[in-house]
Amino acid sequence: MGSFKSIAVLTTATVALAACGGQSSGDARDFVRVVGSSTVYPFATTVAESVAKSAGVKSPVVESTGTGAGMKLFCAGVGAKHPDVENASRRIKKSEYEECAKNGVKDIVEIQIGLDGIAFASARDGISVPLTVVDVYKALAATPFGKPNMAKTWKDVNPALPATPISIYGPPSTSGTRDALAELILTKGCESDPAMKALKDSNKDAHKKICTTVRTDGVYVEQGENDNLIVQKIAENRNAVGIFGFSFLEENMDKLKGLTMDGIAPSYQTVSDFSYPGARPLYIYVKAAHLKAIKGLKAFVEGFVPMWGKDGVLQGKGMVVAPDDVRAANAEVVRTMKLMDASQLK
Repeated sequence: MGSFKSIAVLTTATVALAACGGQSSGDARDFVRVVGSSTVYPFATTVAESVAKSAGVKSPVVESTGTGAGMKLFCAGVGAKHPDVENASRRIKKSEYEECAKNGVKDIVEIQIGLDGIAFASARDGISVPLTVVDVYKALAATPFGKPNMAKTWKDVNPALPATPISIYGPPSTSGTRDALAELILTKGCESDPAMKALKDSNKDAHKKICTTVRTDGVYVEQGENDNLIVQKIAENRNAVGIFGFSFLEENMDKLKGLTMDGIAPSYQTVSDFSYPGARPLYIYVKAAHLKAIKGLKAFVEGFVPMWGKDGVLQGKGMVVAPDDVRAANAEVVRTMKLMDASQLK
């Protein structure tokens, strides 16, 4: 996991979190603490900086921990020593929600802030590989369709592709981008085989292992929770392919080019209409018990609404704007701080 990034220095605060779920007021904090997704990080920091100026509160501390690691911190408990907000580049899992509840984090507000895509890219003058979800699965899986992965070049994966060594830089297992890669790309490629699709019903654990476990023989290189480092690596290596949030591709089009997936290029339009296979929603999760106790928390959450629309500040930072009805529904969630319905979680 990469080092944490933050937009403010953690300091000893003076205001106690006295009203937080019955917690004692031994700990004190007068600023908002946010953890989670490296993809959501630049959007959350933009909101944090704006709120600090407009609302006259201390700048929220935003840490890029990865969605999975952030969920563990967020779900560890209620009180000043625990984060108030979790940034997520995929929806909270049922197991994480249950872990939250077990630790007293029972009232959670779920807000979809926008969209993003899992982009596959190479250097501007680098390799051009017209990818499919099946090719990516066969290139990345440790045991594609249940057999050891012996592919060394893209031609080994698909005879129509170049005989260039497979070299892929991507996110670690703690990342929401990695989780979304497993769900949106690898599993779909795996289930192109009817036997693998049937395995999901007969042996769910075996299905997950075969479909989503990534090879560890050096073909896939984890780059920590720092998508900018992946951008740098593939910009310097003509044969390398990188996997990261679409916003990072859009911000670096002078150095990179997006690779097609099933014939669809990653673009603002293809992510927004979900025609691109890697399109996904982005979220923030908020502890309702902290809303009154932590100064500036409500202002931070409300700060997303005017920024997430068409021609909004976050779009300028590379976020894909959610459809009108989705934005309206989530603006209402922000207004009422309605608790999430966990009945549909997986």
